[in-house]
Amino acid sequence: MRLIARLLSLIFLVGLTFSGWVFWVATTPLSTASPVVAFDIRPGSGLRATARTIADAGLPLVPWQFVVLGKLSGKESNIKAGSYEVNQGVTPWRLLEKLTRGDVTQSDITFVEGITFRQLRTVLDAHPDVQHETTGWTDAEILTRLGAVEAHPEGLFFPDTYVFAKQGSDLAILQRSYQSLQKHLRSEWERRDSSLPYRHPYQALIMASIVEKETGRPNDRPQVAAVFVNRLRRGMLLQTDPTVIYGMGNAFDGNLRKRDLLTDTPYNTYTRAGLPPTPIALPGLASIRVALSPPVSDKFYFVARGDGSSEFSRTLEEHNRAVNHYQRKK
Repeated sequence: MRLIARLLSLIFLVGLTFSGWVFWVATTPLSTASPVVAFDIRPGSGLRATARTIADAGLPLVPWQFVVLGKLSGKESNIKAGSYEVNQGVTPWRLLEKLTRGDVTQSDITFVEGITFRQLRTVLDAHPDVQHETTGWTDAEILTRLGAVEAHPEGLFFPDTYVFAKQGSDLAILQRSYQSLQKHLRSEWERRDSSLPYRHPYQALIMASIVEKETGRPNDRPQVAAVFVNRLRRGMLLQTDPTVIYGMGNAFDGNLRKRDLLTDTPYNTYTRAGLPPTPIALPGLASIRVALSPPVSDKFYFVARGDGSSEFSRTLEEHNRAVNHYQRKK
């Protein structure tokens, strides 16, 4: 009986000592040479690999002790991938909680109104915090992976600022942008004026992209949309320079010449009636809204005044006078 009592006491002391050691490991602050330590946990990393990554990043963590802590806490399989930053003095327990919550470091990226899809991909490719999954993919491959029904990527992505975990996939960012555009377009389409000359939402998106590129000042946007809708209703040529420029592609050198306006392409609205086959840029929400809810207007023409604003005219005669005044300085 005395031996059993001693064994029980020994087991109790060992257990108590072990519990104390675990508590000490879990709550002892980790001192570092720098105030912040950053590291990336790759998808599929287990607790052992995670512990080694953190130690290699400069955090004085004993990997096997961290593994034991994770196993005893039941958090071993809950590590979430991503980019992390921890401050000097963090405890292993707080670190483990951070990893299992997925409290990752975030970054952001902005797609601005009026850029093309090619420019959007350049912005994505240049971002240092993005995992460049789509590098080398064709536009068609991207659309397929997104489940898009459209054959052309232009105008399908909503211009906005997107917050994401560092090293988040560029495809995931594109998916969010694509879905956001679809949501906004669907919402505005449901509230549209039923008399508008669009057969489906995609045509409204094309018009919105033209309005986006033709608007110098936000206050002019509704009237710009009204002019193009009026011309479309009347069967007049839209005659908008940005569509011609888009159709020229890399051949555009910054100067639009008369011969360019006369050279037929699918996007030349001086030679072809109706809307071009696709959008020509990323339209913002304001352009989508006015394309689907333009004000009542009797204007069919406009010309740039040279200060970013436009002069709107009802007749060709009025328009020619405005062109002479603002463009030719007559």
